[in-house]
Formats: sequence, structure tokens, C-alpha cells
Amino acid sequence: MRDDLKLESNAMLDFTMIAKAAQILEGVTRVTPLLESELLNRRLGFRLLVKAECLQRTGSFKIRGAYVKIASLSDKERAAGVVAFSSGNHAQGVAAAAAELGVSSTIIMPDDAPAVKLRNTAQYGARVVTYDRVTGDRAKIARDVAEETGATLVPPYDDYVLMSGQGTIGLEVADQLAQLNTSADALVCPVGGGGLMAGIATAMAERAPQTRIYTAEPENFDDTKRSLLAGERIGNQPGHNSICDSIVTQIPGEKTFPINKKLVAGGFSVSEADVISAMQTLADHMKIVAEPGGAAAVAAVLRHGEKWKGKTVVAVVSGGNVDLDTWRGYLNTHGLGSPSGPSSDLK
Repeated sequence: MRDDLKLESNAMLDFTMIAKAAQILEGVTRVTPLLESELLNRRLGFRLLVKAECLQRTGSFKIRGAYVKIASLSDKERAAGVVAFSSGNHAQGVAAAAAELGVSSTIIMPDDAPAVKLRNTAQYGARVVTYDRVTGDRAKIARDVAEETGATLVPPYDDYVLMSGQGTIGLEVADQLAQLNTSADALVCPVGGGGLMAGIATAMAERAPQTRIYTAEPENFDDTKRSLLAGERIGNQPGHNSICDSIVTQIPGEKTFPINKKLVAGGFSVSEADVISAMQTLADHMKIVAEPGGAAAVAAVLRHGEKWKGKTVVAVVSGGNVDLDTWRGYLNTHGLGSPSGPSSDLK
């Protein structure tokens, strides 16, 4: 890679960084499609465009930021390898990016992570170290590995270089909207720590400033929504669980939240039933399999359908890493049609 494309880790995220990240990723990542269903749009009463990052390499958007981050390391840093902690999607993105760049990787993962994510991470060439989600401290384990080996920590979201890679999704959305000769009134995106949202929001602020940006999170894990309302970072209360494992975080990132506070219009929280209904809708109308966290934005759009009447909305499906038996189980055992899932008539 050309040295002039390498990004400085301490540089604040801006549009120039995202444009450089797009150059780094050229020929590495896929330009994922912006999908729609005429029948679904007719039933909804608005135009829904789905950015299908579930079709990205490794099954989620995470390879974008991971590749840009690792590609920007010095030769000495690459020789020492990288370490990351993740429940699955970031794990696979880092493992695949590291392997492609000839860098060794160690990934810290909970022992109850979805089997497909554990298996794929190892198959991409990473050394997988598991821990107990309840009693273990994944960040400390990763720091210990870094101290012992000299490896560079690739964080899941709180890193400006990483965010620049995720922001390339916003560039693609803007280009695809232009190709369709249209614009979007809103873009809704799943959010965990906020890196994907910060990157997309930064790109869209430059390329499509008329589009209002919103977050989507599971109920009881809507820390970004509540933090945006409060104007400061607020964490989630312990003791809750969610099927949306890929976007469950304790508190918005230190670096991501100021960006999102400035650029994001607001947030939505969704129920498990909303998410499962969205997964069903995506399968029926887009023919894609979304993991629960990846479907959160579509769930938010469908739940608040009256808000979008006559408008054009982009929803990012951030990942599709769920084994099919589990996916079928969600749809079969939870069922559809609850009061919190107004899209049930779209089955």
C-alpha cells in the first residue's frame, strides 16, 4: 500500500480520512447492494432502501475498519501482530484482514458466542482465546496479550482509523442514491459502540447533508439513544439480555459519542419481536438472512412506519452472521404479530 494512504491513528475523523479509506479498500471489500422491494414499498407507503452489509466479506461491515486499521500499521507493528476482542463480527473482520495482510492475530471471544462466529474466526487464521462472559474481562485479557507479545490492539469501535473504514459505507450509499437519481430523507443504522454510526454520519454529512441520521438499538441496551437525549454518555443497567449480541454494549464510545452527538438526529429502541419481524421481512422481500443485531435498523423503520409515509429511508443491515438453525428458531419460536411488531402484516 502507498505510504501516502496510511492513516494516522491520532487524527480526528473527517471526510478526508474516509475518502482515503475508500482507496485503501478498493478491490478488498465489496460494494454491497442497496436493495428494495416494490411490493414492500407499496405496502409500507414509503420507499425503503436496504444497504445489505450482511453480504459483505466475513458477513458484516467489520472488515472495512479492521483492514484499514491494520493496513495503516508500521512494518514493526505488523510484525508483532494484532489482538482484538469481540463477540463475533469484529473478530472475523480482524482475522480476515490480518490474514490478507500477512499479520498474525489473536482474538478474545466469549465462550458462548454463536458457534458460526467462533468457527469462522478460527478458519480465517486467528488464534481464538475464549473467556466466560459473566466472570471474565475481555479487555484485560486483550491488554495482557498485547503486553506479552507486543501486538497492537484493534478496538471494536473507539478508534478514528477504524471509523474511517466503516464510513466508506456512507460513501457507497451516497453514490448509490445518486445512481438511482434520488435522495434519502433518513438513514437508520444499528449501533453498539458507535463506530459504524460515526463513520457513516461523517460521510453522509459531507455527501448527503439533507439526510437525517438515526440509530437503532435493542430495548434495555439503548445507551446511545438515551445518551443523545441527555447530551452525555449514559450506560445501560446490568441484568438484561438480548438476541442482538452484535450490538450490545455497555456505554457509547469515548471517541464515537462526540461525533454522533453532533451529527445524529436521534435514536430508536426496538423489541425482540420487532427484530424478528424485520428478519422475516428481509428474508421474504429481499431474500437475505440478517442476524438479529443486523436487522435492528429495519426493525426501527418498520415499527415507526407512520413517521416515514411518502419518504425515502435507507436502513443499514450491518451483519448476517447467524447459523440457519438459530435463525429459523427465532422465527419459529418467537412468532410474529405482537403489538410491538407492526410489520407482521408483511409476512
